Amino acid sequence: MKNNRGFICFIIGMSVFRSAFADWYTVPTGSMLPTIEVGDRITVNKMAYDLRVPFSDVSLLRMGEPERGDIVVFDSKAADNRLIKRVVGVPGDTIAMRDEVLIINGQAQRYKVTKENAKALFATELLGDLAHAIRIDKTRAMHAGNFAPILIPNDHYLMMGDNRRNSADSRYYGLVPRGELKGKAHHVAFSLDYDHYYLPKRERFGESLYSYSE
Repeated sequence: MKNNRGFICFIIGMSVFRSAFADWYTVPTGSMLPTIEVGDRITVNKMAYDLRVPFSDVSLLRMGEPERGDIVVFDSKAADNRLIKRVVGVPGDTIAMRDEVLIINGQAQRYKVTKENAKALFATELLGDLAHAIRIDKTRAMHAGNFAPILIPNDHYLMMGDNRRNSADSRYYGLVPRGELKGKAHHVAFSLDYDHYYLPKRERFGESLYSYSE
């Protein structure tokens, strides 16, 4: 113990840091394509919304509030899984969807098709001033492309994946309570190509999740 005191303190310090301040999250599915790819390791700011007691979900101080368009990591009790999705509806919003077009507070959001092939359609979706890409998988039926208006209550959020027909999100599991949020995703730390011997995808390293260009 004496000979390894420095190493042990380092491990404890890193564990506290990852528990309360910042961490990374491995993305195992394509529910956030094209923004986040399978194999991406995403950096997460755990202090974006709350300062918590290390190794617990006890909030000491609210640091900020999720905004529409944020990409958030959360522990979903309804899904019994840790998920990463985009905030579409915040408290006070009335959200609906008609033919895969989001309607926020009575206003249909704007879309621009950027690419289309036999398998998928890619478009730019404007959530207020935030432009981001979405993907519509033509090989899947539209099961959750319509829902009636929902008023978002306090401390709850409506989350959706950018891969709209291939995302288990609030359309299936319901609204996400604020207490389940773990932090705001920011960048791709690094990425591995699962289909090619786990080789690194160098073009993904350091990529911001909020810098979008058509």
